[in-house]
Amino acid sequence: MTDAKKLYFTEEHEWVEKLTDDTIRIGVTEHAAELMGDIVFVEYQTGLDEVAKGDEVVTVESVKSVSEVYAPVSGTITKQNEALSESPETINEAAFEGGWMLEMRLSDPTELDALMSFAAYEAFVAAEEA
Repeated sequence: MTDAKKLYFTEEHEWVEKLTDDTIRIGVTEHAAELMGDIVFVEYQTGLDEVAKGDEVVTVESVKSVSEVYAPVSGTITKQNEALSESPETINEAAFEGGWMLEMRLSDPTELDALMSFAAYEAFVAAEEA
């Protein structure tokens, strides 16, 4: 099980897990999945290509809305979680486990330093809900 306290987070409610020194896994947080409601469709915006921080990389459609997922860092997409095409609800059920969306090779590992820690993300969510 992924320990959320070891992840990095964005203000757009994405999480980043560092797999190796230059490889990460990306998904949306449980909070984001709750806000979206039942997820029914996941579409990748790009193939296994180079992306810049902030590029739109995934579209997530739920019963409530259509949401975009953005690259939290720059790099090359090395893997897409194709299982989400058949079972998009996995994001609702296991956002930090089987609900991951992409793996990337970082072009600049120092970009991770600009992301939030778990504690900072919890405070961000609390402030957003206040």
